[in-house]
Amino acid sequence: MDVLIVGAGPTGLTLGIDLARRGVDALVVEAAGKLFPGSRGKGIQPRTQEVFDDLGVREALRAVGGPYPPQLFWKDGERLKTQPMFDAVPADEGAPYTDPLMVAQWRTQEVLYARLLDVGGRVAFGQTLTGLEQDAEGVTARFADGSAARARYVVAADGGRSAVRRAVGVGMTGESVDPSPFLVADLRVRGLDRDHWHVFVGDDGNGVALCPLAGTDDFQLGAKLPEGTEPDLSLAGLRRLVSAYSHLDAADVTEVRWASDFRPRAALADRFRVGRVFLAGDAAHVHSPAGGQGLNTSVQDAYNLGWKLAAVLAGDAPDALLDTYEEERRANAAAMLDLSTGVHRGEVRRGEATVQLGIGYRESSLTAETRPRPGPVRAGDRAPDGRNADGTRMFDAFRGPHWTLLAPEPVKGFRSLPAPASYGPGLFLVRPDGYVGWAGESPEGLREYAARAGAPGGA
Repeated sequence: MDVLIVGAGPTGLTLGIDLARRGVDALVVEAAGKLFPGSRGKGIQPRTQEVFDDLGVREALRAVGGPYPPQLFWKDGERLKTQPMFDAVPADEGAPYTDPLMVAQWRTQEVLYARLLDVGGRVAFGQTLTGLEQDAEGVTARFADGSAARARYVVAADGGRSAVRRAVGVGMTGESVDPSPFLVADLRVRGLDRDHWHVFVGDDGNGVALCPLAGTDDFQLGAKLPEGTEPDLSLAGLRRLVSAYSHLDAADVTEVRWASDFRPRAALADRFRVGRVFLAGDAAHVHSPAGGQGLNTSVQDAYNLGWKLAAVLAGDAPDALLDTYEEERRANAAAMLDLSTGVHRGEVRRGEATVQLGIGYRESSLTAETRPRPGPVRAGDRAPDGRNADGTRMFDAFRGPHWTLLAPEPVKGFRSLPAPASYGPGLFLVRPDGYVGWAGESPEGLREYAARAGAPGGA
């Protein structure tokens, strides 16, 4: 096979979809016997919504999710105040999605899994990785049941305790974000409306929050506990916790559907590539959940890597293209870790900083800005939405696993159409992941760039 993806979370499923639609022979393996059952990563940021639009799942996710409700703060059974969870980010033609979407992680994975099967992808459950061996031609993965699989490349999408990362000897550098223990759980609760995210903070600064999970009958419980407390994830323990910090009775918590505890930390893998093995998602970076960046950064790792693997496997680009995955995504992950930690500590507000629309790759070696006076959209920037003079919407033109050249006149060998006036003057070669790879005043240098990056029309 071409690619073995270890882990069927959002990262692995996204990568599986992108590779399958490109005709790459890929298999996703998952140690568990089924998809993850909890709500943990419930926020889908606007940039990730754009990714999911391209992959054909945004509308399905909107159907099982919804908007974030405002926070309602309580004290001694009385309502104190309400406030929005996020600062508003105005939408415009170039950025049509600016509000985060709430979808329970288990729902997101169900939608991605269904899409993966629809495009011909495969998932093998109950496959626990025990070892990896690399050589010049590929990677052999070994599993606990005694079986083995051979692939040209392996991608670790198996979480913060990644077996793949350990197998290739990559360390993680990081720090504790908060010494307090935290827990998260999906509960059935009586006595609270579903129009607010209910927050109960004790005099000691610890407390609980109960958020109605859009598209479900559940509430997600998030709790910060006093230092030294051992979290009790049983129904009785969670009932005691909720009744201790809120006006609800213990019996108002009627069911626990899933629960987990954690210590917030920020950690970054020392490398994202070791030969034919790549690290993505939580296997490469671990975030505090406060900023809503972890799942989103992970999905975008997969989106960055998928087209590059496909281009190299097809012989359309040199192996060096794969080095740009670590170059681009490790720097981005480091920035997102700082952002998540800042949000957790109250130093950064959720809003323009967290929607991820400003992510770009201007400093990447894969970026070529050749105009002496660039306009509002530069090489390395996210390619905005908008309509050109023909009435064509850019996101419609970009949708699919192809490159797109925005040029005033057709250029032989390239899929091209005029750019919207909002882009400013020039020609723009848009990568399959929606970023401008090359920009110029004329087609000079375009074919050389395309050959290096694996785009059709290259010299």
